[in-house]
Amino acid sequence: MTRVKRGVTKRRRHKKILSLARGYHGASHRNYKWAKEALIHAWSHAYRHRRERKGDFRRLWILRIGAAARQMGLTYSQFIHGLHNANVEINRKMLAEMAVRDPQGFEKLVGVAREHQTS
Repeated sequence: MTRVKRGVTKRRRHKKILSLARGYHGASHRNYKWAKEALIHAWSHAYRHRRERKGDFRRLWILRIGAAARQMGLTYSQFIHGLHNANVEINRKMLAEMAVRDPQGFEKLVGVAREHQTS
């Protein structure tokens, strides 16, 4: 059986990793071993934070809805409970968008929520 030398394959693999580590500081962009380790950490953080971002946005939307509802005289929980009782199915992203860009429409929703509140 013939001998397989891995020079080209290894160089190609190393070049790929080092090009992905461009912009890293110190040996993390020069040394293959450290660059690979830095990339593994970077990818794991990116994966985790892509999921965290969804929660961050939901918290932001809830904050905006709560602030707009308080200006109209309702708390966030009262507002959401009233909408739920009125069978208004609108997500928090759209509610937050309405609170910022369409105050009149949001005020109508607050009125609907207020009508369907139970004590």
